[in-house]
Parts: sequence; C-alpha cells; structure tokens
Amino acid sequence: MNEPSYTLANLLRVMQRLRDPEGGCPWDLQQDFDTIVPSTLEECYELVAAIEAEDFEHVAEELGDVLFQVVFYAQLGAERGLFDFEAIVQALTAKLVRRHPHVFADGQVEGRAEQATSVEAVKTSWEAIKREERVAKAQTGVLADIPTALPALSRTQKVQKRAAQVNFDWPDVSGVLDKLEEEVRELRAAVSHGDAVDVAHELGDVMFSAVNLARHLKLDAESTLRRATTRFEQRFEHMEAEVAGGQEALSRLSAEQWDALWRAAKAAGL
Repeated sequence: MNEPSYTLANLLRVMQRLRDPEGGCPWDLQQDFDTIVPSTLEECYELVAAIEAEDFEHVAEELGDVLFQVVFYAQLGAERGLFDFEAIVQALTAKLVRRHPHVFADGQVEGRAEQATSVEAVKTSWEAIKREERVAKAQTGVLADIPTALPALSRTQKVQKRAAQVNFDWPDVSGVLDKLEEEVRELRAAVSHGDAVDVAHELGDVMFSAVNLARHLKLDAESTLRRATTRFEQRFEHMEAEVAGGQEALSRLSAEQWDALWRAAKAAGL
C-alpha cells in the first residue's frame, strides 16, 4: 500500500493535532520554547553529521527533523499570539529579497537585475545591508547581535570577522602565525608558574589565535576541528584493531608502542 502524498499544509495540521489539548500528544503538550531547544540543537548536529558522511538518504530525513523544529516553534508562537508559520515565511522571504538586490531588482521576487555581479561585491553588499538592519534595531556596536549561544569556535570566528570589517585585523597570515606562536610561549610560561587561572587565560588566547588563523586561511574553524576529530577517531579505532586484549591491553602499552601504532595508522592513509 502506497503512503499518502503529504503537503506542507498537512504537516502544519499534524503539528496542530499534536498540540491539541483534546486528544493531542501528552509529551508535545508539555513542551515550550525553552524545553525543545536541546532537541533543535541535536537535530541540527545530526543533519551536519549526515552531510559530512555524505549519507544523502538520511540528509533528507534529518532536514525533515529540522523543519519539524521550525513548525513546532511556529505552533507555540501561534498559541501565544506571537507569530505563526506564515509570519516566519513572510519575514524570511522579505529578508532574502532585501539582502539580494543583485538578484531581486526593485525588491520584487520576479524582478531581475540587468548586470551580473561578483562574489566579493555580494559579500560587501550583504554586510552593508546587515549593518543597516542592526542600526534599525538600535544595535549600533560593531559586535552587536552575534548570538552568545553559538558554538564557541563559530562565535569566535564571527566576532573576528566582524572586527575585521573595521580593519581591526592582521594584514596577512604570517602575522597571525607569529601571534599564535607568541600565545603558545605565554601559555608555556603560565604552565611553568602553575597558576591555574593564568593557564586557562593563556590557553583561551591560544585557541582564539588558532581560530583567527583558520579564518585567514579561509577555513571554517568548527568544520576543521570536526574533521580533525574524525581523523583521530579513525586512527584510534585502527590502533584498537591492531591490539588484542581490549581496553586492558591498550592501557598497558608504552608511549613508544602507542607512537608506533599511531604512525602505522597514519601510514594506512587514515
């Protein structure tokens, strides 16, 4: 038996039914904006994992889970009279049209710009428009409106990028590398002195500088670290497979044996 063909309207109705005080889902009825935030974050990370694994069959499924989060928030907003799904679509569409004048001429969805533009020109225009939006919201500071809930690496990179817009930045990669090396020296000194507070401060500076280096190298710090962690996992699993006896045997390996296993894992192309 074939499944029915569902539409967005069906999805919105399903969400209404789940939140219906008469016959709805007890769990869904208990939820509020704050309580579903962890699920939202989890679903976004599961989507990222599926994309990184190129598991496109599950990418579609995870996108659906993320969409459900949006629909859930829309239903909560509608119940409080704050906003609904249509308001979300309206605000998003208006923002996209406003921020892409090089595509949507005269602010019209079907308006077509007569001249082509470059990626760099688009970036410059995008940031200028976002600055105007921040001013309209009375967010006049250079670093205003950068979400504090972002993952630390992503937020750091955004802060650095925003500061660079007013030329508070290193002119080239060599300056960033020198700064990173300076911070590492200061961390070594802090460690030798044994002051835990100072060590944490200096380690933070090292990490901040490493993110700055990623930005200058046109790399996303979050994705770069995620890939590095995945490589570590693959190499560690390769080493585990080479040692009989499980975790107990692994714990008895010497530093030299671990080093040899690590080199073998790297030689295997991991």
